[in-house]
Formats: sequence, C-alpha cells, structure tokens
Amino acid sequence: MADSNNRGEVVFEDVTRAVKTRKTEEIILHHCSFVVESGKLTVLIGPSGCGKTTIINLVAGYETPDRGKVLIDGIPVTRPDWERLVVFQETALFPWLTCYDNVMFGPLATKVMTRQEAHEQAIKLLEKVGLGDFMEKYPIQLSGGMQRRAELARALINRPTIMLMDEPFRGLDAMTRELMQEYYLRLVEESHGTHLFVTSEIEEAIFLADKLIIMTNKPSRAKRVLDIDLPRPRKAEVLRSKRYLELKANTLEILHEEAVKASRASGKADINIEASIRK
Repeated sequence: MADSNNRGEVVFEDVTRAVKTRKTEEIILHHCSFVVESGKLTVLIGPSGCGKTTIINLVAGYETPDRGKVLIDGIPVTRPDWERLVVFQETALFPWLTCYDNVMFGPLATKVMTRQEAHEQAIKLLEKVGLGDFMEKYPIQLSGGMQRRAELARALINRPTIMLMDEPFRGLDAMTRELMQEYYLRLVEESHGTHLFVTSEIEEAIFLADKLIIMTNKPSRAKRVLDIDLPRPRKAEVLRSKRYLELKANTLEILHEEAVKASRASGKADINIEASIRK
C-alpha cells in the first residue's frame, strides 16, 4: 500500500488541545506526538473521551491545536481542504440527491475532472461497492449499510490525499459491519492513499490496520504504535490466524490499564475489554 507520490504523511508534534468554557478548561490532548505514514491505513483506538474525534478534526482543519503542530507533508494544517476528506459517524448524504448524484457532487463542484470522467468514475465506484443497481435511489430508500457504501464512493471519487474515517461503521449490525469492512479494505488496497480510521472495536482495528495507534486516557497522548503485519489482501479468514490472536492479546494488554482509568473517571468505557476477551 505504498504511495508512489510519497504524499499524505501526517505528523503530530507535541500537540495540546483543550476544550474551554467560561469557567473551566479540560485538556483533551496533552503533548501528543505520532506519525501517520503516507500510503498506509492507520487505525486510532483508545478509551472513551480520549480525543479520537478531536484528532480527526485537527487533521481535517476543523480545529487548531492550542500548542504544538499538525503537519501534512511538513506544512501546518490551518484550514479544511478537499485533499483531506472525512466520513463521519452519521450519514452526510444529501437527501434530495440520488445515490449517483451524491457521488457526482464533489468532482463537479471542485472541477477536478470533466463530467464524463466523473460519470465513469462514479459508475465504477458504485459497482465496486455493490450499488450498481441502486444508483437512482435516494438515501431514504437505502439501508444503513448501503448509505455507508455510498458515502465511501462519494469521498473516494474526489481522490483525496488523506481519508479520515470517524467510526464510520458504528451502529451497524454485526453482519453489515463485517461486509463494510471488506468493501472498505478492497477500496483502500486499490487507492494507495493515506487513511486514518477511528474505531472503538479492537477486532475491527486489527483487521483493518497497517499501523495501530493506541491512545491513553485523557489528557491523551499516543501510548503505543503497533505494526499490524497481517498479509494483504486481507480476508476474514485472517481473524482465525495465530498471528491475529497474538496481536489482539497484545493490544488488549496495552489497552486494559487505560480503559480501566477511563471507566473509573466517567463510569463507562467505549472499549469492552471483557467482551473482546471472550471472543
């Protein structure tokens, strides 16, 4: 999955980010440093409230750090850009446009390609995500999984340098989620771009990732970065491999202490350690 143009490297340099009100200041990220390698699928996981979405917003340019730097290919991020696109937890499809028109919207608005080129790419992407027969349907006529697939196609047609995925499969049933993971991996392995994917699911994190960044409880920083050396193209069968189970056990061990801290602090945690151990 190397990027032949060597673009899309994300660097967090000693980043601190706080949420401020009139009376209080809560530090979300504190001296946080890590690298998202160009052309890799990096997955971010950590306890509830550790700043995973804040990190996505900082890379996207929706927020700026209070201290430190967020760099893209050595250049500080100061504003949103079409080269960095986000797929959110909630659907963001335009309800008044068909599935096809939603996918066509970006390249026509930015004029990055001709209408004919956009049409050909839209058809190709929609067929790849299994929506070839649903192009003229409106979002309300699609299932949750179909909407997620349409959003992937809508984002990828713009050929972003960096794709930011903020728990995009959260809320889907288990079978649909597994199908979405496979569709997503297929597109990632063909696109060769840089992907930063946030999840609360340990199994999903290991199945998808080239690199896994594990965050501490807040005020948060990157605790460990693991190389996920499972073979690609990656299939569901890898979940039964000895190496997958070793990586999962290692990840659980690292996460356990931080998840306990988060649970004590907030009364809950978004990583179910016990459930993961039983699987």
